[in-house]
Amino acid sequence: MLEALKMSLNAPAVIGFVLYIIGALVLLALFQFIYIRLTPHKEFQLIREGNTAAAIGLAGAVIGFALPVSSVISFSVSILDFLVWAVIAGFVQLLAFYGVHLILKGLSERIHKGEVAAGIYVAAIAISVGLLNAACMTPSTN
Repeated sequence: MLEALKMSLNAPAVIGFVLYIIGALVLLALFQFIYIRLTPHKEFQLIREGNTAAAIGLAGAVIGFALPVSSVISFSVSILDFLVWAVIAGFVQLLAFYGVHLILKGLSERIHKGEVAAGIYVAAIAISVGLLNAACMTPSTN
């Protein structure tokens, strides 16, 4: 058992884990920072005030970003490869929000008013786009 543990916890594996987890957490924080700056409503202020719609919408966006990033980590060939595809995942997630914003008129005002239905719809689209994004970020067999 000790030999198996030594094989699993070799220096390159541990270093790789540390690099990927730190990179993923930094990108998650950066995505969230950019997302809340680009959306017309103030998510954290609304969440502090107990606005469930804002919490649901932001949670969906974060999950929708984390899904393809986790896929990218699984299939990336280098840290640079991981970073490039994670940035693409974030961009796609921002496009998803703006797509919903165009479809659902007055989205920010609805979330600001605490309309849970709007928050759930934003979250559902974000998570769905994240799942599709993750599936598209797998290696080609061609």
